[in-house]
Amino acid sequence: MTPADLTRTVVRAVRCAVEDGELPAHAAVPARVVVERTRPGGVGEYATPVAFQVAKAAGRPPGEVARVLAGRLVAEAGIARVEVTGAGFLNFVLEERSSVDAVRDALRLVGAFPAVCAAPSPAAGELRAVVVGRAVGRILASQGIPGGEPLANIAPVARRDGDVVARFGEDAAVWAMLCVPAHETPSFRDTLLVQDESSEFFRVRYAHACAVGLVRNARLLGFGPRLMPAPYGDCAGVLRVLADHPLVLDAAAHHRAPERLVRHLVELADALLDFQYRVLPKGDEKPSAAHRARLALAEAAGTVLAGGLALLGMNAPDCL
Repeated sequence: MTPADLTRTVVRAVRCAVEDGELPAHAAVPARVVVERTRPGGVGEYATPVAFQVAKAAGRPPGEVARVLAGRLVAEAGIARVEVTGAGFLNFVLEERSSVDAVRDALRLVGAFPAVCAAPSPAAGELRAVVVGRAVGRILASQGIPGGEPLANIAPVARRDGDVVARFGEDAAVWAMLCVPAHETPSFRDTLLVQDESSEFFRVRYAHACAVGLVRNARLLGFGPRLMPAPYGDCAGVLRVLADHPLVLDAAAHHRAPERLVRHLVELADALLDFQYRVLPKGDEKPSAAHRARLALAEAAGTVLAGGLALLGMNAPDCL
């Protein structure tokens, strides 16, 4: 079960609990629920406050609603354990998914919703509103959600920053405008122009270029990526972030928050940059099934980085 599947499963559990009389008939069944990574001190991998969402209309304490839902959800395929914590938070331990499934799911999501980069409006006063609005529109489209009402309360680029596109370049300016919530004024610093790993903007694009380079160099060594259940070694970090990609896009769409996707891309880039040194054979080592599998994982991460940048309205160069 993917995190995105979990959100739909929780909604279905609420609906069935109402239909079967375990919850009052007047209890509101949410159209969607928020499922997020468990915070430090929590239980399992994911958690949701849906019981609080349902409890008010149901006229029941959140803890009671949570226990009703936990009894249903623990029987669902893909869920190993459900625990109720605090006043009514549902915490999930999912059954282990194969690395192959995680990679396939991430690639399927990227491939299903190709995004087209659009240049920002030249009108300085409207520049940020256009950049944020287009990014949100692309993210919504990737989830099959209509655009709806335009966003309100978007802080503009400060006058003191001047022509940020001319100063930093289009992609770097867009990055700065999207890496903070829309209601916050973006910050434009000279670090946007830094071409080393101290810059998050550079790291994300560099990580994509590294993924492309790994595939290219592997071909020179006579092998290519192959998606298979081979031993991936110590690549849990990349797999975990890839598995979260559908959930991040869902949350970014729900909250109209492209900065969530920005943070996710930084996390994936950092995991990939740490992992890259384990992908290709070293010295006289011959390419093995593990090398092919790791290469497939690196290629998938690079593809997700490119797809994420495109959704935000930026390019993913093959080399830097």
